[in-house]
Amino acid sequence: MTQDIAISNSTPISFPDLNPTIAMLKNPVHLLALGLGSGLSPKAPGTMGSIVALVLLWLAGPELVPWHWLIALVASFIGIPICAYCSKALGGADHKAIVWDEFAGAWLAVMFVPFDLLWWLAAFVLFRIFDIAKPWPVGLADKRLHGGLGIMLDDILAGLITAGILFLVQFFIFQS
Repeated sequence: MTQDIAISNSTPISFPDLNPTIAMLKNPVHLLALGLGSGLSPKAPGTMGSIVALVLLWLAGPELVPWHWLIALVASFIGIPICAYCSKALGGADHKAIVWDEFAGAWLAVMFVPFDLLWWLAAFVLFRIFDIAKPWPVGLADKRLHGGLGIMLDDILAGLITAGILFLVQFFIFQS
């Protein structure tokens, strides 16, 4: 099986499907892009990446809650070159093993919720729904953009939509 990559208006160039290996994790950029290895999961690497991202942030403790937005913002910006670099090594496509975008999106999703397991579970579920179903504008970003920005933006949007919905739920439903 091959992947076709079009270069401007020229004939697509075929690359063999490249599969990431554990050896790639020795490179720190690939280690991040592959979600500390979670992207190597044979089943649902995006979901595994989201779980690992949220568990890591949870284990960092409630002291970091005021900084979630900054962690998510930094992860989003550094993710563009990280994902572009790893994508190029894997043949130029948005390979399913690249899950740094899920890390950033999941961290954005919990940006406004309390440090509470049920809220984080709700954020995880909503984020995965938006990331998988790709409603507008998530799907538009996924289809129209390529490279590092294209890999990152759909998950950033899914995370922001999730954060916005959960913020509104807290504000309108749980406001005392």
